Amino acid sequence: MSDYSGSCLCGTVRFEVHGDFDSFYLCHCQHCQKDTGSAHAANLFSQTAKLTWRSGTEAVTSFTLPGTRHSKSFCKLCGSALPSVQEAGLLVVPAGCLDTEVSMTPTAHIFVSSRPAWENGLDGIPEFEGLPE
Repeated sequence: MSDYSGSCLCGTVRFEVHGDFDSFYLCHCQHCQKDTGSAHAANLFSQTAKLTWRSGTEAVTSFTLPGTRHSKSFCKLCGSALPSVQEAGLLVVPAGCLDTEVSMTPTAHIFVSSRPAWENGLDGIPEFEGLPE
């Protein structure tokens, strides 16, 4: 039994994470904005948890931005962000690829100096359960 399970959007890649996460960062750096096409990435980090691929490993690919430590793994069929093991064995898991609920709240917003202006003051905007008509 795993602590967490996850998959990509098309379902080709499936994985499990055994162990606990140390931190949960919402990263606003420009690299993460480009990776996600959004205001920030939501990544869980662990020095001790273990990643086990259950299916689709042939569809997993990685990209490291030259000249940086910025690296990401993703499904080459659907483009979904996937876990990666980075320098010194640090496991990085994009929170959105988990199928298991994460009870941990984000630890912090990081690289907020790169936060886009349109992300400020969102508390008062309308909310919808689904796509508005």
